[in-house]
Amino acid sequence: MSLDGITDRFDREVEKMGVRIKDADQMKVMENVFDDVTLLALYRLVHKKLITAIGGSISTGKEANVFYGETGGRPVAIKIYRIRSANFKSMSEYITGDPRFASVRGTRKELVFAWTRKEFANLQRARDAGIPVPEPVAFDRNILLMEFLGADEIPFPQLRAVELPDPEAVYTDILAMAKRLYREARLVHGDLSEFNILYHDRPYLIDLGQAVTPDHPRAHAFLARDIRNINRFFGRRCEVRDEREIFVDIIGEKRLVP
Repeated sequence: MSLDGITDRFDREVEKMGVRIKDADQMKVMENVFDDVTLLALYRLVHKKLITAIGGSISTGKEANVFYGETGGRPVAIKIYRIRSANFKSMSEYITGDPRFASVRGTRKELVFAWTRKEFANLQRARDAGIPVPEPVAFDRNILLMEFLGADEIPFPQLRAVELPDPEAVYTDILAMAKRLYREARLVHGDLSEFNILYHDRPYLIDLGQAVTPDHPRAHAFLARDIRNINRFFGRRCEVRDEREIFVDIIGEKRLVP
């Protein structure tokens, strides 16, 4: 079935359930997103009344597209991992070695489903630790529903696009988040940078799908990379701390930085 056929069918089905399509034209542009597996997951979330409106595209990332949506009157972000174009090798690097997903084997589709579950679980762990991340709402197959961080259907900007009033304070805040993420949520972000931090009065961590537990064999290498990324970004804006000092401070023990 053509893309137009798939999206037209989707429009008809969800409208029967009372779901408003707020920006169908933008949705139809994403030709590699709305396959039959994704439509089935959307049907299930709509049937559970977890999606009551679907809007336009918020962002297009390496592995996923994010759309604006609503649950009742509450704004949500609908993150859809692309099954056909997912980077199997890249995802495997973060799944393999995570004891929570040791049983995951097989196809790209199964890996994407596990990745979606993983991001939901990681967001919940971070929220429970008091870290500012989107609140996870629900997931089904390759679709994750979470709190929409923004206003008037416009997401908060990425850190890289913000003129910070006090860069040093924000830098200190982000390092404190990384420490709390490790110490209390027992996670390493694994892809922390100015692209995966939103800012509105304060920083918010996003894209936790790749986050791993400290017992992952590459957790400390990922943490060292996160620290380098943050120091690189803020090094042009304020004085930064020694990377080795930050690493030891976060993990709470002296060891060589990977």
